[in-house]
Amino acid sequence: MSKSQYETYEAYGPRAAPPGEPGGALPGLCDPVTAVHTRAGEPLLPRQGTGGPPGEGAREHGGHGRSGNPRAHGADLRVDDEGGEPDGRDGRAGRRGKARGADRPESAVRRLLPQALVVAFLAGGTSAFVAKDKAVELSVDGSRRTLHTFADDVGELLAEEGVRVGAHDMVAPAPGTELGSGDEVAVRYGRPVLLTLDGHRRQVWTTAHTVAGALDQLGVRAEGAYLSASRSRRISRAGLALDVRTERAVTVMADGRSRTVRTNAATVREAVAEAGITLRGQDTLSVPGDSFPRDGQTVTVLRVTGRREVHEEQIPFPAVRVTDPSLFQGTEVVTRPGRPGLRRTVYYVRTVNGVRQRPRPERTELVRAPRTQVVKVGTRPRPTSVHDADHLDWHALAVCESGARPDAVDPSGTYGGLYQFDTRTWHSLGGAGRPQDASPDEQTYRAKKLYLRRGTGPWPHCGARLRG
Repeated sequence: MSKSQYETYEAYGPRAAPPGEPGGALPGLCDPVTAVHTRAGEPLLPRQGTGGPPGEGAREHGGHGRSGNPRAHGADLRVDDEGGEPDGRDGRAGRRGKARGADRPESAVRRLLPQALVVAFLAGGTSAFVAKDKAVELSVDGSRRTLHTFADDVGELLAEEGVRVGAHDMVAPAPGTELGSGDEVAVRYGRPVLLTLDGHRRQVWTTAHTVAGALDQLGVRAEGAYLSASRSRRISRAGLALDVRTERAVTVMADGRSRTVRTNAATVREAVAEAGITLRGQDTLSVPGDSFPRDGQTVTVLRVTGRREVHEEQIPFPAVRVTDPSLFQGTEVVTRPGRPGLRRTVYYVRTVNGVRQRPRPERTELVRAPRTQVVKVGTRPRPTSVHDADHLDWHALAVCESGARPDAVDPSGTYGGLYQFDTRTWHSLGGAGRPQDASPDEQTYRAKKLYLRRGTGPWPHCGARLRG
């Protein structure tokens, strides 16, 4: 028995008699209908006998087609091959059989015509049914199989086979294309690739199954390039991450020389190393060392040396002036000398390719704070004269003693001022501070008072100048 859901039957019809014998079917109507497909287990036609429609024979023999007698419909009428009486029938039935046998060709045509029409209808429908069945070759990601389908177009075929496709998948021909028997349909699923090409990262989609196919499909020039995965590696539906660094020309300037290398290095520093350049100490590059080298880029190596220098500078001291009524007007006495402070600064001095750069301060510290100077300023009215001393030549004495310089100090530091007072004598005359710090008028006033006390004795060498 066939395994198909269809089975082959021969159509029911009158049994063919040898040509020329009575009861033989007409030519062309008695041939059996072959290769007609119908559902398994269902007869092609209902078995109602070999005659025509019910009542046909009765009408031919006196109009008894509505009598209700089964024989009136010809359902049990049989004629043997010899044309004699049928077995088990009465005489009237035998006579009816002989009468029917006399005109059998015309009766056979009438009986077979409805059956032939039904067979033709079913045969035509079966032919149309078979014509819609198509043999199609379907390839899904390289897996091929041949199948039969009633789908009208590619989209229906994929839906029928449960093949789901997305925006990144490839279907050839397109899903709306009409299908015909013998057509080929190919489906290739898209695969995500996280591609880093020469430092630029982006996600792309490919239907290729290998890295080499993906590079070719994406138009990436891979000759001499670095690949993070082998060309033969297969790409799964989940995709992969791929780093591609194409070959580039980089020029390195160092130590007065130029070197050009072809490289697929990931950083500028690696390209410089491939050029045979060694960075030492504080050496640096004209571009960031971890940046991606570009084709045609020029990189300069900067030879750097550095040292630290210490600079010290003085901080000026402030001065405070204090009034003193015991001092004559115009007299200023420094009671506490000021002292400048000291600041120390450390500078970093860098030399790039032999050229000294501007020093850069690193830190500053205060070594010594400045000390404030205190000055007393006299407010006492000055006397106009000293009796018995005003007529003397005090200018001549000052020239002889100090060169007429009010701030003059002898080499030993003991005597100072116009008249070379020592500090003890100066204080005994009412002076404050040091004589060389007092005004010229005050110094002359104190000198006149000293003359009245001791004469020219304090000036043994120049005292004679007072009298001219």
